Amino acid sequence: MKKYLLVFLMLICCGLSVMAQQQNEGGKTRPKVGLVLGGGGAKGAAAIGVLRELERAKIPIDYIAGTSIGAIIGGLYAQGYRADDLDKLFRSQNWLSLLADRDTALVGKMYKEEDGVVYVFGFPVHKKADVGGQKGFGILHGDHVYDFLDSLVSRSPVRRGALQQAIPFACVAYDIRCQQEIILDTGSVVRNMRASMAIPGAFKAIRMDTLMLVDGGMSNNLPVDVVRKMGADVVIAVDLQQRKYDDYHSPFAFLKGMGGILKWLAERPDIKKYNVNRTQADLYINPELGRYGVTDFNKKAIKDILRIGEETALKHRTQISSVLKGIGVR
Repeated sequence: MKKYLLVFLMLICCGLSVMAQQQNEGGKTRPKVGLVLGGGGAKGAAAIGVLRELERAKIPIDYIAGTSIGAIIGGLYAQGYRADDLDKLFRSQNWLSLLADRDTALVGKMYKEEDGVVYVFGFPVHKKADVGGQKGFGILHGDHVYDFLDSLVSRSPVRRGALQQAIPFACVAYDIRCQQEIILDTGSVVRNMRASMAIPGAFKAIRMDTLMLVDGGMSNNLPVDVVRKMGADVVIAVDLQQRKYDDYHSPFAFLKGMGGILKWLAERPDIKKYNVNRTQADLYINPELGRYGVTDFNKKAIKDILRIGEETALKHRTQISSVLKGIGVR
């Protein structure tokens, strides 16, 4: 009888130990951490440098929300890619060709028509009809970047079974028909990322039912509010915006009643939301990127931006430690 009682007590102790470990390492009682990655084109490389430091500090990430390049980095991170993977990805790609759908085999040819597409020095400038039946001239279709992201997601650590499950992820897009923010957190991750990065005038919009989606920066370039709604108790935000707009007054206010893109120019809802969101993060990281801008995808610039992101995160080491203590992780 004593023998059975001893075994019973041992089982109870083991169960309590497992419960305590779960609570400290990601169970229901630990505050949930949300990661927010803002938009900014090539400046997104800085977010990867920040991610590397968060990994070194063993910060658990429970939710991710991103916009534009932040949606791409966040979506891939949610699928199991880590900072080292993303670092290699940013350094190795010919981003000009990828984003511009450039056919590198036609770089030396001034004009070439192939499979219904007109190329000038390898850049597709006219496509007879896209998948949705639309015709367009001088607007990037984003086919190459879509295929590239699809290949990454299809063989991601989550899809290959190397990780148990993806981190819950949402990204922001903007419906240009109804002029409203759209949160994408279901369906195709690749489609959602591609919609969030569809810069108006550069990339064709993504059609989803009645929606016509473009870059989420049109409404919410730093979606702290989105990750809060997902369930995050503690938010870490990486803001790539360099110029702040605390005292912004639109010079197009007289266009307010015109509707459409003119109304957006008059009201600039993105700036209003940005000014609120950047004050609502528990840990706000804003790398100082100096002269580097959204189009600086050359290898030297990417190398420098990655380094700046990592150095900026190191400066926040004390705050990162405070986050760990706040969520009860040692």
